[in-house]
Amino acid sequence: MHLREGLRQRDYDKLGELLQTKLGRPVVVHYAETLAAALARKGVKGADLVIGKDSWVRAESAAQKLTLTHVASLTGQDGRTTQKGIVVVASADPAVQVTDLKEYTTLFGPAEAEERSAAAFELFKDLGVGVPAKPEVSTKCSAAAAAVLAKAKKGEKVAAVISEYCQPLLVACGTVKKADLRMVGHTDPVPFIAAFLSTTLPTAERELLAAALLAVGKNAELCSILETKSGFVAPVEAQKK
Repeated sequence: MHLREGLRQRDYDKLGELLQTKLGRPVVVHYAETLAAALARKGVKGADLVIGKDSWVRAESAAQKLTLTHVASLTGQDGRTTQKGIVVVASADPAVQVTDLKEYTTLFGPAEAEERSAAAFELFKDLGVGVPAKPEVSTKCSAAAAAVLAKAKKGEKVAAVISEYCQPLLVACGTVKKADLRMVGHTDPVPFIAAFLSTTLPTAERELLAAALLAVGKNAELCSILETKSGFVAPVEAQKK
């Protein structure tokens, strides 16, 4: 059994131990920035449970020809299962809202990062701000933030769309100072961290794992380790049934 999560901000090893007890067989936890990187590791023969950013997992699993089923969404410490893309400029920039960016170069994210691409394109379109046929893309939020500051110092009109959750991380790791960037707008919410199970697993195991994930919210210690308020919850589409 293999699990994957994109950025090691949460400790999934304890979750692996819980699932191992439930299954009665070994569970191996792998951390990697991409699904392809995790699958390329020696000894990894597949991914049974994948946990990561919803849009990234969907895109990467399709590229790797893995058939996965969305079984749960992880609540954040604020209780939400969603995130937003935020549009930022240098703090001294005169822009105060997205409609002020019509003459700006905006750095978007890769297609796999919905909050920085599709959701951002929709925001700009709704506000009448054009998006180039081939928009400039900065894969990482850290690079986008650094580019905004560097270009702004040269007098260029530049903005970037970064992930909502990345802003405090960029400050914490020293990439930017708290007052370096200023938000001028945000996208609609999009799904954030989600859990997907391989359809190749036996039905009984999938049901057992899904139930175990949905019970995490009752384990206060595990919730603390996973930095979640209510643990995993059923996907929105399942809740509507």
